[in-house]
Amino acid sequence: MAFSFLNQELAIDLGTANTVILMNDQVVLDEPSIVAIDNHNGKCIALGKRAKLMHERVNPGVKTIRPLRDGVIADFNAAEMMIRGFIKQVNSKHHSIFTPNLKVVVGIPSGSTEVEIRAVRDSSEHAGARDVYLIYEPMAAALGIGLDVEAPKGNMVVDIGGGTTEIAVISLGGIVIQDSIRTAGDEFTADIQNYLRQQHNIKVGEITAEQIKVGVGAVISDLKEEPKPMVVRGPNLMTAHPVDASVTYQEIAHCIDKSVAKIETSILRVMEQTPPELYSDIITNGIFLSGGGALLRGLAQRFSEKINIPFHVAEDPLHAVARGTCIALKNTDHYSFLMR
Repeated sequence: MAFSFLNQELAIDLGTANTVILMNDQVVLDEPSIVAIDNHNGKCIALGKRAKLMHERVNPGVKTIRPLRDGVIADFNAAEMMIRGFIKQVNSKHHSIFTPNLKVVVGIPSGSTEVEIRAVRDSSEHAGARDVYLIYEPMAAALGIGLDVEAPKGNMVVDIGGGTTEIAVISLGGIVIQDSIRTAGDEFTADIQNYLRQQHNIKVGEITAEQIKVGVGAVISDLKEEPKPMVVRGPNLMTAHPVDASVTYQEIAHCIDKSVAKIETSILRVMEQTPPELYSDIITNGIFLSGGGALLRGLAQRFSEKINIPFHVAEDPLHAVARGTCIALKNTDHYSFLMR
């Protein structure tokens, strides 16, 4: 296409924990959704990985902000700063003399209110996007997993992100039944912090708790391949002396059990409301897991045993929503009925 260099298309998965941007089917940016801001002048000092290194380690002159909470924009200015900064990073890798016309498709939680949807649209427009399309995350996850969302059959997707868990039954290009709950990766991290405080008398920050979740996170207490226990260092709550604690995957399975059970309850609630024909399709096809939470060890096994339906973890679950957003971006005319 003539002057195609004047047009730029980006697929953005704006997540509570990570923001992923795809361009021409390639992941061009995958960074934590966090900004570091100078308190004196309100300017952005660092974004993404660099800002995350500063998180919980800053002085009074600097603050780190996670602009998204529970899947939606909680701090409008910081979100705009972050989106603008990330788009700038992508453009600096692909040098152009001209400022391109920017078209973006952004994934949003299916339970978003009109105000929350407006905030995402406004932030994207203020960050320089001319055309902004929004797609619900479970629909994007289904596209990214490779499901035929337009077929007259039921597909069920459970997307466990950082702030929200999205559960949806999809048929004929639409979401038939959906539930969006605010129990997800961040909740698991908080559970781990509380557990270490109560059981080991040790205080750890968000970043350490997240490392434990990735290192030994599990949801069942008898895994075939057992991860080695992880040693955690921190201050004793009573004496403030440094202490070491060895954390096993069984302990993590125990401490996040209640939060995982909330997700199970929500899946069953959606299943109860599913029309019988679609229900039988789901039993045949199984239920698909995506998002970072899908990487917790033993999750598919636990859900399959509890709900009596096979669960499948998507290939590269972390990027399923971003891939689906990219497919929607390439075919905005064809998938216009999925967008807002």
